[in-house]
Amino acid sequence: MSNCLFCRIVAGEIPADVVLRTEDVVAFRDVNPQAPVHVLVIPVEHHANIAELSAQAPHLTSKLLDAAAAVAKSEGLDNQYRLVFNTGADVGQSVFHVHAHVLGGRDFTWPPG
Repeated sequence: MSNCLFCRIVAGEIPADVVLRTEDVVAFRDVNPQAPVHVLVIPVEHHANIAELSAQAPHLTSKLLDAAAAVAKSEGLDNQYRLVFNTGADVGQSVFHVHAHVLGGRDFTWPPG
């Protein structure tokens, strides 16, 4: 999709700090990080959200999750990370190309402290 920000990153039209690239997925640092480690993992193929990806390309869903785990490991998160998918504008999805947020490097327990 020519107007999709993440499709343009995949195509190399927009620069990104890429930490992992395979034939099926690209992972890059979030430009507005919400944690010391905040990496977005996206499929190369465009799907609007995780539900659409799961329904239309279940094989890519597992590759996306595998890539997220690989990113967490390479970032030194030692199996201590949060994986977030937002689906829909009302819950914070701002780019409608499915993406996993790999977050870590701080305490996420609630209540804090």
